[in-house]
Amino acid sequence: MVRILVIHGPNLNLLGKREPEIYGKVTIEGINKKLKEAAKKKKACLEIFQSNHEGEIVDKIGKAKDKYDAILINPAAYTHTSVAIRDAISAMDIPAVEVHLSNIYAREDFRHNSLIASVAKGQISGFGADSYLYGLDAAINLAKKPVSGRRK
Repeated sequence: MVRILVIHGPNLNLLGKREPEIYGKVTIEGINKKLKEAAKKKKACLEIFQSNHEGEIVDKIGKAKDKYDAILINPAAYTHTSVAIRDAISAMDIPAVEVHLSNIYAREDFRHNSLIASVAKGQISGFGADSYLYGLDAAINLAKKPVSGRRK
């Protein structure tokens, strides 16, 4: 069974209340429910983690190597600022997929730069909660591909 670590970054616990004109009315609980349902159908196992603290996210990624086959991450505001999260992903021998609810390239200029994109296998943004579902599909497909040096 494929094992995926889902990481929600800062303020995503406020979904449904925070700027619904940008992020919609979906809650993190709603996203997690959809992810769990999709994962079950695809015979994947998920661990879902949310933190507003950069160091906790870095620690979680750092412990992922021998536990998970891929990471699905919405680094939220840390997308544009966290070299630490970027380096943690880069140090892992497992693929990561970056997701965003909104299209970060259609927003403020400072959001156009993702420090994570260069170390992720890919990025999906702008599809609301479906970004996570598309990202989950990508993470599962990547996890199933044999990669030398990675557990299978």
